[in-house]
Amino acid sequence: MNRGAVIAITSIGLAQALKIPIHYAKTKEWRPALFFATGGMPSSHSAGVSSLTTFVSLTKGVRSIDFALSLVYGLIVMYDAQGIRRQTGELTLKVNDLDELIDKINEDDPVEFEEKSPDPLKEMLGHQPKEVLGGALLGMIMGFSGYYLTKKR
Repeated sequence: MNRGAVIAITSIGLAQALKIPIHYAKTKEWRPALFFATGGMPSSHSAGVSSLTTFVSLTKGVRSIDFALSLVYGLIVMYDAQGIRRQTGELTLKVNDLDELIDKINEDDPVEFEEKSPDPLKEMLGHQPKEVLGGALLGMIMGFSGYYLTKKR
């Protein structure tokens, strides 16, 4: 298999695994399900693309088209992770709060209404900038490590 792909996928897995102890250190709540969740510290998106970009820069050089493609792709992914996806998550928080507000307004209303309870929308979609940076730093470390561990002697 392609070494760059293995390093990037390993970085993604490590970032996802690190979310569990980092969350525990912050909240004292053990949540293994975070391994499969989006959002949180560190960003697995950033870890994956930055490890690949680092590995490509060390194997092909920063003047190669491979590096340019990886860098631009990585920047787009990291921008999206902390920009658009984060805004979607913040909008979801507001939508979920509206449900509670409507319930409070309707408490005084004697009209009979059968409410179907949908699951609340997922609120942790994107990343804060520090989470993207944390993932990028983890990815660079993984990219360097992967390069030096797989380098032919």
